[in-house]
Amino acid sequence: MTELTEPDDSTAQPTPEWPQAASRDSGQEISDPQVARAVARLSDIPGLPAADHEAVYNGLHDELLAALNSDPIDQVRAAADRAGGAA
Repeated sequence: MTELTEPDDSTAQPTPEWPQAASRDSGQEISDPQVARAVARLSDIPGLPAADHEAVYNGLHDELLAALNSDPIDQVRAAADRAGGAA
């Protein structure tokens, strides 16, 4: 009978080539702060086990949906409140 053996760790899983994050010079700057915060979490993906990717993507989806459904005036008011003024 053939024995099952574990593959050599160095050859079992090749390291994926992750795309580089967009830099400020690339012309792909995100102007919406809610979207920028949500997308920034994607930079954590390369360091996480594959089993954790789903949770990150689900969280990203929820945050982007909330940003899409938010009223832009709420962001203006929140910024004004932080600055100590009124919108």
